[in-house]
Amino acid sequence: MSDRLPELTRPWLRRDRPLPRTVLQPIAEFLHTEAAGGILLLVAAIAALAWANSPWSASYESFWGTELTVEVGPWHIEEHLSAWVNDLLMALFFYVVGLEIKRELLAGELRDRRAAALPAVAALGGMIVPALLYVVFNTSGEEARGWGIPMATDIAFAVGVLSLFSKRIPRSLTLFVLALAIVDDIGAIAVIAIFYTESIDFGALGAAVGLLGLMVAMLRLGIRAGYVYVVLGLGVWLATFQSGVHATIAGVALGFITPHRPFHLEGAVGAEAKRIAERTADDTDRPRVGEWIHLARISRQAISPLSYSEEMLHPWTSYVILPLFALANAGVNIGEALEAGLGSVALGIVVGLVGGKIAGISLASWLAVRTGLGQLPRGVGWSHITGAAAVAGIGFTVSLFVTGLAFTDPELIEQAKIGVLGASVIAAGIGLGLLARASRRSASP
Repeated sequence: MSDRLPELTRPWLRRDRPLPRTVLQPIAEFLHTEAAGGILLLVAAIAALAWANSPWSASYESFWGTELTVEVGPWHIEEHLSAWVNDLLMALFFYVVGLEIKRELLAGELRDRRAAALPAVAALGGMIVPALLYVVFNTSGEEARGWGIPMATDIAFAVGVLSLFSKRIPRSLTLFVLALAIVDDIGAIAVIAIFYTESIDFGALGAAVGLLGLMVAMLRLGIRAGYVYVVLGLGVWLATFQSGVHATIAGVALGFITPHRPFHLEGAVGAEAKRIAERTADDTDRPRVGEWIHLARISRQAISPLSYSEEMLHPWTSYVILPLFALANAGVNIGEALEAGLGSVALGIVVGLVGGKIAGISLASWLAVRTGLGQLPRGVGWSHITGAAAVAGIGFTVSLFVTGLAFTDPELIEQAKIGVLGASVIAAGIGLGLLARASRRSASP
């Protein structure tokens, strides 16, 4: 009698059949690469530009301008499709951002104060200098409200560019940029919450805070029913939306209160799995379904809600929500925009994102090292820092997002979008050149 244990069956996607092997498995492997999110984002942006500049450009505006109404009791929301993407779907994106920030603060690159000092100071420089440069070109009027646009760094695109040099640059440089981008996200969230909130309905805001407090209390009591938190989370989003504070802040808040510790230790779950396996080993005719369902439930609870939520939602935000956001917001009629002139808004964004990021991040990093507040990561030189600073000038997602909050004038919105797209392309090109040069220097004897 063989003592060999039975093996798990493979899902259809992983089987050695023609369709899974030649088509689906390569797609799945691509989606697991670091550059995948940035590539899909780029494809969506190009598709939006092509659509908006095609003979069917009118359909672009009419489609994303389609109104969709949702009523829940006394609550009534009527928004265009593009607004639903920006307000609801992007709240999920910012929820994942909130999870990432909490994880980095508790167990990641931002946990060690000394290790976090350099990217944190660099991020501050990379936000302040671009904003100041923008204001130099736009000192008054509605145009001045766009100072928050060039402050942003797009994590997906930045990581995508760095992944092209993954074998030629130190891994610590990628970690530096990731930590910098996380601090940049914290700054962007604060700017959106404080400076781009027009008026506040304190009753609705109080309801949002009350629901968040209820969720925290339920977590303290050990209530683990996921669907309850989903319903309450939707309530937090709805109340925040009605309050006048941008609804994406609800996503960040929900991310911050998501527990980072599992409900069960892995060892305890493993011991319970062994006991259930031994008790049910001979039940081949009538397996104890209830016990295996119990095991499935506690196995899920051996993963922290933060890690589980991030793992489940990250593919959706990277491969669905962000490309949809790009498709809904990057469609600029380039001919019309150029005919109207680029203007001070576009110029301020380009100078801020390209020149401001390089100057701000590089100078702030130099000051942090010079004063002993931080130190360069192992294997990273100043040429690497300059290249990373240029890559951080790819603002795209959050920059386009802030554009919709900063301006109401369609002409200024078009100007800003042209500036963001142009600056992101220029920053990517400069970053690629600087990183290629830095990698050659570090490779030479």
